[in-house]
Amino acid sequence: MKYTHLFFDLDGTLTESGPGIMNCVKYALEKFGINESDTEKLKRFIGPPLVNSFMDFYNFSESDAREAMRIYRERFGTIGIFENSVYEGIPETLKKLSEEGKKLYVATSKPEIYVPKILDHFDLAKYFSDAVGSDIEETRSNKALVIKYVIEKNGLEEEAASNKIVMIGDRKHDLIGAKKNSLESIGCLWGYGSREELEKYKATTIIEKPEDLLKI
Repeated sequence: MKYTHLFFDLDGTLTESGPGIMNCVKYALEKFGINESDTEKLKRFIGPPLVNSFMDFYNFSESDAREAMRIYRERFGTIGIFENSVYEGIPETLKKLSEEGKKLYVATSKPEIYVPKILDHFDLAKYFSDAVGSDIEETRSNKALVIKYVIEKNGLEEEAASNKIVMIGDRKHDLIGAKKNSLESIGCLWGYGSREELEKYKATTIIEKPEDLLKI
């Protein structure tokens, strides 16, 4: 593998976070009188920034979207945060990559205050040099800004310029964010994005299971 520094998305890449996110979105929508029972519509919230999703999918104003995000977090901070599981093969793959001397980082649009709790809960924190998310107000929720922040915070400008960093994720936001930072990307088919989506947004490589990272 030519990459020495690997950036991982969290939701849909390291953890199967769908149940917690969907339950909290449903909880927030109910406060606005919307009883959403369509699982496919709730799944759209997995990955993108919350404020944007409430605006894009339910035509909320920005102020209502931010209030919906606040209500979402009422449940997420105590219950939803742990309504998820680690994908099969992830711990073993992270361990092997670490043993091979790769530097691993988390780059997620999820608020950074939640990220250490999730990684600690699933005993994954020990594999990562840093774990970066959005700020609590989601002004740094765009994946391109999160990736840029990881690079700047950890002084990885030289590695980025020499094509030694790769972004690993399951949705178009990961691929777009990587491209905006002139990075290559690896699309994961075990998450919430389809092959069609990953091909459309030009993932450098597409893999079917975590262990495939070890073969690249």
